[in-house]
Formats: sequence, C-alpha cells, structure tokens
Amino acid sequence: MRDAVLYASEGAGWIEVITGVMFSGKSEELMRRVRRALIAKRRVQVFKSALDGRYAGVRRITSHDGSGVDAVPVLTSLELARAAHPDTQVFAVDEVQFLDEGIVDVLSALADRGARVIVAGTDLDFRGEPFGPMGPLLATAENVDKLHAICVRCGNPATRNQRLVDGVPAPAEAPTIQVGGAESYEARCRRCHEVPAANREQTSLLDVLATRPEDALVLTHEHLRRPVYSVS
Repeated sequence: MRDAVLYASEGAGWIEVITGVMFSGKSEELMRRVRRALIAKRRVQVFKSALDGRYAGVRRITSHDGSGVDAVPVLTSLELARAAHPDTQVFAVDEVQFLDEGIVDVLSALADRGARVIVAGTDLDFRGEPFGPMGPLLATAENVDKLHAICVRCGNPATRNQRLVDGVPAPAEAPTIQVGGAESYEARCRRCHEVPAANREQTSLLDVLATRPEDALVLTHEHLRRPVYSVS
C-alpha cells in the first residue's frame, strides 16, 4: 500500500491487509503505517487480539525485535465494534486471524463509514490452511500485501508456519490456536513444511500417477465433472 494513500479524500474508506508467514515483519509494517498516520495527524485507534500476549503483554503490539505501540486488546469482533470511536479516521488491528468471522463485517462497516482500516495477520495456520477469518478478509480488502520470511531449513522464501512440539512437527489434529514465539514456530517454505498425516489425501492422486497413470486420468476426469457451485 502506497503511503500516499494516507492523503486520500475525506470520506473515502478502505481495508488494507498485511499478511504472510510469522517472522515476516507484519507487525513492524503495521506499526510503521500507524506511526505515519499519527504524523499525518489522523485520529487513530489500535487494537490487537487478546490471545497474543507475547513479549510486552496484551496491551502493546510488539514485534520480534522488541519495538512496539500501545493497543487495546479484544477477544471478539463485538468488543472491537463497541470500542470503535465514531470520529476515528484510522483503525489498526494486529493478529486479526485470532478473531471470529464477524470481524470481516465489522471492519467493512468501519470502511463503509469512511475509515482507513489496517489489519495484520497470518493467512495460513500451521497446517497450511486458511486461518480463521483471513480468507474472507483478504477477498474483501482493497489492498493486500503478502510478506515472506526466510525458510530456516533451506533459505528460500518462507510461506508456511511450522509448529514444533518439543522440536518435532505438530500433527495435523493438534489445535489450531496455540500462540508461541521462536520456541514454538519456525518459518518454512512449502517444500520444507511438515504436518504429519496432513497430506495423505493430497498425495493419493500423485501416488496413482506414479504407479497407474491410466487410472489417474479417470480420477482427474471424475474430479472435473464435479459441480463447483450451483445456482438455485
């Protein structure tokens, strides 16, 4: 998102999402935009999920390098909606993936009334699947910036959150929400990402391709014949 958008005409609201893997600098970028909005003398409110209490606690947005800004902790989208002041021009929300699906409607309503809405959150959970409300939020936003970290295994751009339990990759059936720092998560690329038992169905077609390519062709045709959606 270009910083010049800070100076858009009065009454023009929008949503901008900063997303990507952990350790990619999402919180730092959100804080940078908040500080520039304050320099531009905008009225700003900053929120974060109360589930994230790393580093400086729940009342600050804090990056992995220790820098931070004050924030109001909220557990639900309703709490955020009730705390939003009608004269606020810029709303910022960190760790938005931990909030409920209602946050999409709340943030859209704030943008509809003319506010700039800046949110940051990881788009994929430790399984590599859409995290909480992030899918609809990414589709709703006017602008999306996806940041990458560095894979700790191979050095390629990291796009996945690797959860580790006692140094071992967490199984697919583990709970989705488990907040941690460097001791619990690593940034990894698609190739180095490990989720035990998560890829059995995904690899079944590849196994067939390797052993019985003629059967794989039938499976592919069957898949293509499945309706994607229906109109009533």
